[in-house]
Amino acid sequence: MPNVKKTARKRGPPKRKLAEEFPPGEVFTDLLKKEWKLGQVIGKGGFGCLYLADVNSSKAVTSDAPYVIKVEPSDNGPLFTELSFYMRAAKPDLIKKWISSHKLKYLGVPKYWGSGLHQKNGRSYRFMVMDRFGKDLQKIFEERGKRFTRKTVLQLGLRILDVLEYIHEHEYVHADIKASNLLLGYKAPHQVYLVDYGLAFRYCPNNIHKDYREDPKRCHDGTLEFTSIDAHKGVAPSRRGDLEILGYCMVCWLSGRLPWEDNLKDPIYVRDSKIRYTDNIEQLMSECFTKKDEPNEIARYMERVMVLSYTEKPPYQKLREILLQGLKDIGQKDDGILDFEITENGDVPAKPALKKKRKLAAVSEPATTDEDSAEVDGTENIKKRRPVSPRSTDSPEAICRDRLQPEASSSCHCHHHLQQ
Repeated sequence: MPNVKKTARKRGPPKRKLAEEFPPGEVFTDLLKKEWKLGQVIGKGGFGCLYLADVNSSKAVTSDAPYVIKVEPSDNGPLFTELSFYMRAAKPDLIKKWISSHKLKYLGVPKYWGSGLHQKNGRSYRFMVMDRFGKDLQKIFEERGKRFTRKTVLQLGLRILDVLEYIHEHEYVHADIKASNLLLGYKAPHQVYLVDYGLAFRYCPNNIHKDYREDPKRCHDGTLEFTSIDAHKGVAPSRRGDLEILGYCMVCWLSGRLPWEDNLKDPIYVRDSKIRYTDNIEQLMSECFTKKDEPNEIARYMERVMVLSYTEKPPYQKLREILLQGLKDIGQKDDGILDFEITENGDVPAKPALKKKRKLAAVSEPATTDEDSAEVDGTENIKKRRPVSPRSTDSPEAICRDRLQPEASSSCHCHHHLQQ
């Protein structure tokens, strides 16, 4: 991905075997004996490779294939961690049932279509089949001068709240929400999907919430500029941490910056900055926005999130209502349209044609491939918590979220498909 800052990296096992590249036409058989045919490679890194794919047939897999298959040596960790989440919480029937019961137009969770082991030349490879997606929001954010409209930011917040409520109700938290982990639908560019569950954590197995416990060995997990205060302290991920991360993302998407981003080499500074703003969201807003442009709804959202206790179930609907009121305040509504033009707080661009030319000029620079983005990432995530009486946090099992290897830590390491 272009211009991605390399800050503290996601931690991972010291060594991983690289997957060999399979030729187009190779057929994989999943656990339910369904056959899948590989197309071209569209991403690779330390984790393995990502291929276009389709249901096996006599035809070759074309460039508009609807699926992708992620493949890595079976003794690697990230895909195993993701598979645990997808098999428990991302089966198509589960997602369809949730969409129906909650009266949603769609849910931004990638669907799991199959997985298994594939043997080749005496080696074993783990694979997973999922939906194909389009461009990631980080690329769009940078192309648009690191600004999204207020309307778009609020609608992104609403869609991500839908996703977080769903995965939280299925006992998981994401722990790494950021623009590079948000992909547009392949053929539905106004739909956004939260991907990359390599840090996903089962915070409430069998309805028993993990205890709060700080672990100095686990400090600063995730993407540093966005991660929660809890994560800075080595506390296992929880629901409030996901919502805190989303708050930082919305501030960044709307203002173009976060107050601590100039010193990301110092995780303690970043942590202390976030703690300092915990009881003074107004100061955070004033440092990121001019007085007339301050988004009151995002301030209210952050204030509500910051008072959540570690094990408390978030008030998802109240948080939605705060963001919906923000849309109303700027004369907009939640129409599902993501407008990625360069604007200020929802205003219409003065000269959209010129904006397009500038955008095209930017795109004319050397292209970044999926292979590039599959090896770029870096930064960490932070979870924020209010001063709550410490309870023990996570066990080693809870930290089974296999850390991503530095060279494989890109958000796209498992989902970034062909950029159309």
